[in-house]
Amino acid sequence: MNLSMRWLKEFVDLPPMPLRQFTESITLSGSKVESWSTEGEEISKVVVGKVLSLERHPDSDHLWITKTTVNENEEPLQIVTGAQNLKVGDYVPVALHGSTLPGGKKIKRGKLRGVASNGMLCGIAELGLTTHDFPSTIEDGIMVLTETDGCKLQLGMDIHEALGLNDTTVAFEITSNRPDCFSVIGLAREAAATFHLPLKLHTPVVKGGAGDCTGLLDVKIEAPDLCSIYTNRVVKNVRVKPSPLWMRERLRAMGVRPINNIVDITNYVMLEYGQPMHAFDLESVQDRTIRIRHAKPGETITTLDGDKHTLTEKQLVITDSSKPMAIAGVMGGENSGITDNTTTIVFESACFSGPSIRTTARDQSLRTEASGRYEKGLDPNNCIPAINRACELVEMLDAGDVMDGIIVDDHSSKEKHRIRFEPDWTNRFLHTDIAPEMMKKILLKLECEFDGDDILVPTFRPDLEHKADIAEEVARFYGYNSIQSKKLPGGAEGVLTPKQHFLRTVHNEMQALGADEIMSYSFISPKEYDKILMPANDPLRTSVTLRNPLGEDTSIMRTVLLPSVLQILSRNYNNRNPQACLYELANVYLPADGPDALPEERPTLICGMYGEGYDFFTAKGMVETLLAKLCVDDWDITACKDACSYHPGRCAKLSAGEDTLGILGEVHPTAAENYSLDTRVYTFTLDVPVLRKHAHTQHTYRTLPKFPAVTRDLALICDAEVPVGDLEKAIRRGAGKLLETISVFDVYRGEQISRGKKSVAFSLVLRSPDTTLTDEQINSSLHRVMKELEKIGAALRE
Repeated sequence: MNLSMRWLKEFVDLPPMPLRQFTESITLSGSKVESWSTEGEEISKVVVGKVLSLERHPDSDHLWITKTTVNENEEPLQIVTGAQNLKVGDYVPVALHGSTLPGGKKIKRGKLRGVASNGMLCGIAELGLTTHDFPSTIEDGIMVLTETDGCKLQLGMDIHEALGLNDTTVAFEITSNRPDCFSVIGLAREAAATFHLPLKLHTPVVKGGAGDCTGLLDVKIEAPDLCSIYTNRVVKNVRVKPSPLWMRERLRAMGVRPINNIVDITNYVMLEYGQPMHAFDLESVQDRTIRIRHAKPGETITTLDGDKHTLTEKQLVITDSSKPMAIAGVMGGENSGITDNTTTIVFESACFSGPSIRTTARDQSLRTEASGRYEKGLDPNNCIPAINRACELVEMLDAGDVMDGIIVDDHSSKEKHRIRFEPDWTNRFLHTDIAPEMMKKILLKLECEFDGDDILVPTFRPDLEHKADIAEEVARFYGYNSIQSKKLPGGAEGVLTPKQHFLRTVHNEMQALGADEIMSYSFISPKEYDKILMPANDPLRTSVTLRNPLGEDTSIMRTVLLPSVLQILSRNYNNRNPQACLYELANVYLPADGPDALPEERPTLICGMYGEGYDFFTAKGMVETLLAKLCVDDWDITACKDACSYHPGRCAKLSAGEDTLGILGEVHPTAAENYSLDTRVYTFTLDVPVLRKHAHTQHTYRTLPKFPAVTRDLALICDAEVPVGDLEKAIRRGAGKLLETISVFDVYRGEQISRGKKSVAFSLVLRSPDTTLTDEQINSSLHRVMKELEKIGAALRE
């Protein structure tokens, strides 16, 4: 819905304010502004000028050299034009040097066939207007300004002011439950309530005097379920001519093209009151009979746009004694239109059923401004004021002689809807403490009335049905910014559960380690177990089988995640992705005992990788970092040679206390080949419930140590088969509580040590929380360390 700010000020005296302040305030009160624009905002440096002389161009048969003045105290401008409709004394729009026209067109001084031209005389199209806006102008010449069209003929006046081309239009997004706001008056009510200003409504006054129209037409509603009220007024001696400038300006600002005074009046009233109007020739009404009824099956009508429509019995038509004259609420018929020979017209104002109009417009593919308003549900009590306003405008514009009386068939209800006024409930609902008197003041501004403890809702507000609607009205005009923010009482706190927090930590850490998350199907093929080399008697081959699978490839629910990650790694590898590191945290489905028992859905973490920079130790480092983040400190890693899907010499099992935590290693080359992976692939799998069981979610912080640490390095010789982890465990057992940290900084195999041996160097940091360590304490600790190392065949390297 477009709103002319100039038109709005007829109903509300808005104080001077920036347009942004107006739009923000009225949006906050519930009438959302989408945009705004000013007429002619692309036009600059175009003024009113007067032609002083005309002279033929010496080198052209159609060009004229004009002397045009825009200021009596300055030299006239020489401007060359090709227009043939000018004469000396004409007032015209002059685009000066450096001016801008619609479309971004720039005007500069120059020469036309060797003659200087210091600007341009503008035609109506060059100003973004049409002959509908200024009827006395022509399309293919210069626009000649006349007082007849309402133009101001003052030299040098900006063309915006001279033509009234300076209105500001605000575009509103109106919801379908507010049909009253599809009108200037409706938005004026909102503006008056928003800015706490009085609303100046006008009661139409029709003088009449051209005779009594009572009995001139026989009007009857035969479908009161679809038409609640139908009214007519008659105008004799119709004088069709252009509308005055003020009406053309308002229609143009609202996005409606001016046509002539009669058509413009119906459009004007529709925009002002929100009530669609229709006018038809009285002579086209056969037997002076009008019926509002259901259409007959197969009945046809040719509408004003020239299209023929076949009607159904569910659709509403307006007919005379023999033929349809209009599709009710949608469009008039071709045979009822006003012509140049029309002398007497009948104005129609009615209220039709919204759902009926909507389905009719849809089924006939004929959506109009009128149907768009009717389908939202209009106020039947608005029909008579609207038709009186149309007749008042007829008299104001001298467009005809209005007959006395109104022809009406009324089946509408005048009773206002009642809602109990419950200020205490409203305050509880809004969590406010608004005084009842303030609530009443707000509702009275919205034209509600009070009958004891009942609110009488005005009939133009069909959206006010319940006490919650009343609370909304109070809230939006009391001011949302004035309502203090509070927590919802009894509402649940939106916090993560411990399990959710744990899983989020795992996700975040895996992504921080450079792995990309994947999501795969829970359904796989039984053949996947063969591809990962799972033994035939492995219990994990027992899977939940789907009764109605999409296909054999998705016929069982997986008990391991390895096939899923290998499929996706294979797709990346064979699409020439040089490296990949992918992880998934998903469920495996372990069958339960009994045919009807649901399987155990066990969360599992798997990570797979290949390419440059990824090897066994990369995967092991990622596991160590993840476990450190989760504060799992009782974990262990041991070599494993019997894992079916992994390389027998490059695999390790992970444990936490007495529980199996997972597996880590290089995928067996045969299994990799089964997935078309011609490269080394490394994966690790962790059992999430075991991981969570051994994770420390409660952190204890200790003060920084007060006493200095002592560092000792140990270079050990041991059999090459002894895992470094076993050496580290022995050192920890021997050093006891004095050992703060331990790290490996060298592993060596070579000529300087015996065959079958290796050298491993550790750095130990020893510290006592209670005292500075003495040499005796340090040596005693190292002595115990060596005893533990000797038990596994390790000795100091000499």
